[in-house]
Amino acid sequence: MTEVQTRQRSQVLWAAGGVAVVVVLAALTRYLEQQVPVFAKGTWLGGVAKSVEYPVYAILLGLLGNAVLTGLGFRDRLAAGFRTEFFIKTGLVLLGASINFAVIVKAAGPAIAQAFLLITLVFGFTWWLGGKLGIDAKLRALLASAVSICGVSAAIAAAGAVQARREQLAYTASMVIIFALPSIFLLPLAVDALNLPTAVAGAWIGGNIDTTAAVSAAGAIVGEEALQIATIVKTTQNALLGVVAVALTAYFALKVERTGEAKVSGRALWERFPKFVLGFLAASVVATVFLESGGDKTLITTVNDLRTLFLILAFVSIGLEFRVAPLREAGWRPIGVFASATVFNLLVGLGLASVLFAGFSSS
Repeated sequence: MTEVQTRQRSQVLWAAGGVAVVVVLAALTRYLEQQVPVFAKGTWLGGVAKSVEYPVYAILLGLLGNAVLTGLGFRDRLAAGFRTEFFIKTGLVLLGASINFAVIVKAAGPAIAQAFLLITLVFGFTWWLGGKLGIDAKLRALLASAVSICGVSAAIAAAGAVQARREQLAYTASMVIIFALPSIFLLPLAVDALNLPTAVAGAWIGGNIDTTAAVSAAGAIVGEEALQIATIVKTTQNALLGVVAVALTAYFALKVERTGEAKVSGRALWERFPKFVLGFLAASVVATVFLESGGDKTLITTVNDLRTLFLILAFVSIGLEFRVAPLREAGWRPIGVFASATVFNLLVGLGLASVLFAGFSSS
């Protein structure tokens, strides 16, 4: 065996070891997600444990594994097996199967209007504020997409469109989780304090919490009708993911990174466009047609379970690939932008929900 072959074999073995690490941590994530609420049931931690989502366990375990492997000197050798991009893109294509456009059409006007207005206003505000504070354009795109559309999923699509660094994606994903978890409890409390109508409450929750799972948790706390409206609004925002990805691809290619008088061809735009978004949209259309033609819903449930598995693998990998140095360089400004955008989103979202869903009934 030649030296080159020996080196290649060694690389393959280390990459396989990296995949094995990801799989083991993903299995542990699933175990904690299912068993921690059982262990904490009946204690003062019961409510919190029940609401903690798998991304939290996955990223924390990934970060822990990162620290251990770095300390042992194995991390860089195993890094080839941390296939974040593959896991994320596969998970997001499968996510499309849960987006049923037939359900969106039933809520039609108010949900679509709120989604377009909220995304436009919040994205614009975040982009503007990030520019004022001198934040890198790629990170601004991730932050603006995450807070205005659907959290980590939108940040992933934006990262593919603008070719952001993985550290920037990890930073944004961390911001989403940090802000989404408290909102599961705070928004239902605010709904009670403001005495909001159920439909308005659901639309407010669906338009403001960044992750679909957290939206479901908060909506369920308020009630079944609020959960339904929240899901429709969040689904509508998710469906606009591809539109935003196309817009960002064109903007960065034609303006942000354009040099001289050279024209950007359609082929260049196509090469930069995140192709998995097309798979995401195709899965949505197929699932909608399948269900409307009387297809078995359990098949969609199976697809969603598979999606969750890939996303767990992705979040574990994000934790394993995470590096502190780039975040130190970013400083406090991205956090300030995300926090300010979250407050702006809450205020604008409440106003839009109060106007568009006043007197609305899902029945």
